[in-house]
Amino acid sequence: MFDYPKQAEFNRIVPKTKIYGFAKPTRAVRTRFASQVAEVVWKYKLSPETVNLPARDGIHEIQIFTLTLKSPDVAPDILRAIDRSIPSPIVFDLNFDGRVKSTAAYKRPAANGAKPAVDEYFETEWQPAGAARPPLPVALDLAGLYEQMLRALLPIPPRPAESISAHIERARLVRVKQTECRRLETRIRQEAQFNRQIEINAALRQCQAELHQLLES
Repeated sequence: MFDYPKQAEFNRIVPKTKIYGFAKPTRAVRTRFASQVAEVVWKYKLSPETVNLPARDGIHEIQIFTLTLKSPDVAPDILRAIDRSIPSPIVFDLNFDGRVKSTAAYKRPAANGAKPAVDEYFETEWQPAGAARPPLPVALDLAGLYEQMLRALLPIPPRPAESISAHIERARLVRVKQTECRRLETRIRQEAQFNRQIEINAALRQCQAELHQLLES
């Protein structure tokens, strides 16, 4: 989460019907949207005019959307529906019960009018809504600013000279391996046969070794 400049304020309420019209979500997604999200506000527009940074690599603007939630959890397909309705990258600030956190997925610019690809979502921890926020990262252009904002959401630091796409993919694989290791740990506890415990424990050690490699900086 960042302290966005006053001149970047946009403050437009976005009707859910407008999002539905652009994103064409399924009925199930619309139902979750209605039950989980109270309000969507297009809060800030980071552009060459508002943050004095030039566009680069198809990044002409970065949008900041504030979602007021009805519960602490929001389904990723709700965020994806909003992302698919706006061509430019979006960072979401989620508000619930006096707390706030940020989340975003890497949105790769698409050519020839195609919709951009949206990767997995990463997020910060919940913080008090009134907590101090750091200023925007230092960057030479909007593409660089977007990369720095995304890296701030990732749970692992970048390796030297690691691209943003490689950093995100490694963070995704860390998430996958952590889930796999937890599953194997559960299987060991539940397995009654000693020989099977040995086999599962070997798989767990391999999983932990692969996770360690991914976490190495």
